[in-house]
Amino acid sequence: MSLELRSLSATTEGINLFSPVDLAVAKGEVACVMGPSGVGKSTLLNAIGGHLSTHFGVTGDVLLNGQKVTHKPVAERQIGILFQDPLLFPHLTVGDNLAFGLSSNVIGAKNRRAQIEQALEQAQLQDFYHRNPATLSGGQQSRIALMRALLAQPQVLLLDEPFSKLDLDLRHTMREFLFAQAKLRLIPMLLATHDPAEANAANGPLVILKPA
Repeated sequence: MSLELRSLSATTEGINLFSPVDLAVAKGEVACVMGPSGVGKSTLLNAIGGHLSTHFGVTGDVLLNGQKVTHKPVAERQIGILFQDPLLFPHLTVGDNLAFGLSSNVIGAKNRRAQIEQALEQAQLQDFYHRNPATLSGGQQSRIALMRALLAQPQVLLLDEPFSKLDLDLRHTMREFLFAQAKLRLIPMLLATHDPAEANAANGPLVILKPA
């Protein structure tokens, strides 16, 4: 699966909010979008994922594997998104948080539990199934949030500065973990970031978002 943007911009009252973006991200690649605060990085990701409110419009096109999904409902796009905050459900265990993200294609309690245990192992958080999310460190919560997003089997994963609140060492660890997951699962990812180190470490193209 590949992600392609053709002259994509978000609009309000018919006016582009940022210069149109052209981008191609192959499977397993992590592309980055950078730009000053307020230029519209989060808005771009929301335009790709279909999450813009009715106050906004879209010009240009979003294509998955060559097929236009620009005006498809969110549920039909199979595009996941990860935010700055992990947004784990505090009333659910770690395992139940992961179960919430599981694709409906995984049938049967035994298979679903096995998928969750495998995700915990990949995140190096074995035996965390029954843990309360509040007892996890920031890095552990970020890994759980990422695995929950991946368990939904997205065709593309968008990342809205997901590691910006972590310290530098932990940010590096999470970045390496993220990039490894992209390669392992052959998922194109688009990472919005302020961190030049993240852009330099990524294996995909870089977009500098500019005001319209």
